[in-house]
Amino acid sequence: MNGPDRLPRRALLLAELLATPAVGLAAGDPNRSLLASIVAGQAAGDGCLPGHLGLGEAACSHLHHAYFPACDIQPEQREIEAIPEWEDLRKLLLDHRARQAPSELLVANILATACAGRDHLWQDLGFASREELTRLMWLNFPELARANTGDMKWKKFLYRQFCSREGIYVCPAPSCGVCQDYAKCFGPEN
Repeated sequence: MNGPDRLPRRALLLAELLATPAVGLAAGDPNRSLLASIVAGQAAGDGCLPGHLGLGEAACSHLHHAYFPACDIQPEQREIEAIPEWEDLRKLLLDHRARQAPSELLVANILATACAGRDHLWQDLGFASREELTRLMWLNFPELARANTGDMKWKKFLYRQFCSREGIYVCPAPSCGVCQDYAKCFGPEN
């Protein structure tokens, strides 16, 4: 859903999700507002995530019941093509997680799934801004966030980290600063 009605609908969905008291550990989970933003964006038609957010039906149902139990927001049902590197991206994220909240496991799965999208990662997640993704990275994967010293676009950064683990170096220059594709990785996001 694009157009002028998208933002008010998304904002209303987000407010509804956050007004619902969470259950158990979800009540104090620092990821709750970020998960709400992902769910609101997805329900408003933003992003690329499937209805189960890349978690599978059971885990997604648990997320909704624990984090937003009184809300009956119906996610937009869509399919997303699986990517062969999903498990490797998930492992990269889990290897660098903060180990502060159980929801980091959910976030890693959602993030790895959103990497299959064709837009900027924050858009593929259904976030309202890149700042939300940056906050998610610092909260859940602070070691990776610290490593992104040049503020590289997050999807490119994650793939670069994944590729360097595998010994794959695609940049033709010895450093990003002299690469002809510098603007594609570090330029402004729309």
